Amino acid sequence: MSETLLQLDLPGIKKLKSGKVREIFDLGDRLLLVASDRISAFDCIMPNGIPRKGEVLTRISHFWFDQMASVVANHRVVGTDEPLPAALQPYAAQLEGRSMVVRKAVPLTIECVVRGYLAGSGWKEYQASRTVCGIPLPAGLRESSELPEPIFTPATKAETGHDLNIPFEEAARMIGVERAERVRELSLKIYGSARRYAAQRGIIIADTKFEFGMFEGELILIDEVLTPDSSRFWPADQYQPGRAQPSFDKQFVRDYLETLDWDKTPPAPALPADIVAKTQAKYFEAYERLTGRPL
Repeated sequence: MSETLLQLDLPGIKKLKSGKVREIFDLGDRLLLVASDRISAFDCIMPNGIPRKGEVLTRISHFWFDQMASVVANHRVVGTDEPLPAALQPYAAQLEGRSMVVRKAVPLTIECVVRGYLAGSGWKEYQASRTVCGIPLPAGLRESSELPEPIFTPATKAETGHDLNIPFEEAARMIGVERAERVRELSLKIYGSARRYAAQRGIIIADTKFEFGMFEGELILIDEVLTPDSSRFWPADQYQPGRAQPSFDKQFVRDYLETLDWDKTPPAPALPADIVAKTQAKYFEAYERLTGRPL
């Protein structure tokens, strides 16, 4: 599979939604999630994508679902290389490696963010108030500093634009105290386990975002898990507190766009071939380091 998949329609299969990256189809009692090769930056979708990026995201999620199965149930019905349902067989070539058949869970209304290092919006808040999502932190931390211990910093879900960080108390009001405490416990446990695993493979997982949903009265892990799109992956051998870190994601895209005279509103400019190639290489490297397998 080498062609870039930007849009996907499956005649006879109802499409429910087309997000920044994923296409969601209705299979009756289940959903089909398909990760395209679209890439966004500054909340704008680029006109050209990163070949096989969707395959990387899907295979990494499958990998982590396998790793975390003993910690929490998830929404996956069909494994990475298991046959697709009969109705999808005509589209097997398009779906290969980038699709996931999942249970129809009801998503919680919060994003479950865990931070182990000070970066992004957390670093900005810390500079202003020495807190992250209202959680007090020690003085003297620098950009990209490791936190004394990982913290759970929930956020609201935004259909467009950025998610908004909220205090734990607000998350508890939104989904209930008991459920909020449970997703905090699970999020910290999954992050801790994944972080230790990734560290053995030369990757620092600085922070990540989980989604949970309810299915038949059970809390389960849904969406993508611990991918370069939902997490900050840093190469451990280049880690240096006090500055932004190189990462295994769309950093090359963001850095390139910052050099342009573009106001960060649609339409976004096309990405040059070298930026596409460098970005793809980082996604591939993240997959190969984590799984120990070539893509």
